[in-house]
This record gives sequence, C-alpha cells and structure tokens, in this order.
Amino acid sequence: MNKAQLVEAIADKMGGRQQAADAVDAVLDAIVRAVVGGDRVSVTGFGSFEKVERPARYARNPQTGERVRVRKTSVPRFRAGQGFKDLVSGTKKLPRGGEVAVKKAPKGSLQVGAAATVKKAAAKKVTAKRAAPAKKAAAKKAAPAKKVTAKKVTAKKAAAKKTTAAAKKAAAKKTTAKKAAAKKAPAKKAPAKKSTGRKTTAKKATARS
Repeated sequence: MNKAQLVEAIADKMGGRQQAADAVDAVLDAIVRAVVGGDRVSVTGFGSFEKVERPARYARNPQTGERVRVRKTSVPRFRAGQGFKDLVSGTKKLPRGGEVAVKKAPKGSLQVGAAATVKKAAAKKVTAKRAAPAKKAAAKKAAPAKKVTAKKVTAKKAAAKKTTAAAKKAAAKKTTAKKAAAKKAPAKKAPAKKSTGRKTTAKKATARS
C-alpha cells in the first residue's frame, strides 16, 4: 500500500479524500519533524519512532572486501508496539469490519516536543491556506499596474519617435527651400573689362592729329 492508497482507505472515515490527504500529511510531517528534533514519538499499541545515533566505525566493501571507515551518523528507527506484534504474528485476530483496537497512550508517551511539533505543523498549514488567497489577490493587483506602466512607456516612445520624425521633415524642407531659392536667384554679371585695344587706337589717333 502506498500513500495514495492509504488516503483512499481512510477517505470515507475522514469525510472526503482531501481531508484524508491533509490528515495523512499532517501526521507524517509531525512525526518526521519530531524525530529530526530528537524527540521520541510513541503510539501505544502501534509503535514508536525515534532518532538513533550511530558512532563512527569500520566496515567492509562487499565488492572489493576493502576495509573502509564509516562516519558517525543518525538514523530513524521504528519499533513496533506489542499490540501490533500480536496482530502480525497471529496471536490476536483483527476485528471484522471495525477499527483495530489501540489502547489510549498514557500521559507523557508523546513527548512535549513532539506534541508541540504537531501543533506547529497544523498552524503552518492553516497559515499557508490563508496566505495563498492574499498572494493571488496581490498578484492580480500588480498585473494591471504593470500593464498601465508598460502602456505609458510605449506612448512616450511613440511620441518621441513622432517628434524626431517631424524635426527631420522640417529640416529637410528648409534645406529644399534653400536649394530652390539658390536656383531661382539670377547670377550676377561680372563687370565687362574695358578693351585695351580701343585705348591704344584712341592714343594713336590723338598723336596723328
């Protein structure tokens, strides 16, 4: 049985598949957080979860037979409770069509740290559910603002392009007008040079007379 099948198995008792999935997630999250924090989670009749320290040691590589050093580490451990063992071994029989009878845990079996972890996990889920709609609303508000800003920037760019184009056209018209005016203006005639030949002839006529 995997997690999805476990959720389906308890969906009817929890009032729906979503409620069952939330319950499974909350229980597993609380157990993991408690064990990681060094707490021991004990459910009477079912078993206990705890963190176990493994000191550094030497081991053998199964392929080469070489001796290798293994570092100090921590591992999770589950120990089945007596009621669970009796049911698995067949000493006790499972009830037909009902829930497995599990004795209520005595006070203190679930340590204070683990209980606090369960409460924190539930509180986080509630906070996350409340925060999700707020984030969506903020995102929706931010989206129109970005669109308006983008439109303004685009409008400014378009106006700048129009201004530049108009300036270029005006400059081109001025240049064209100057060229046209230069073509229409009559060319100044250079003053005619006095003929030297005429002066010489006049001098000669004066001398003869």
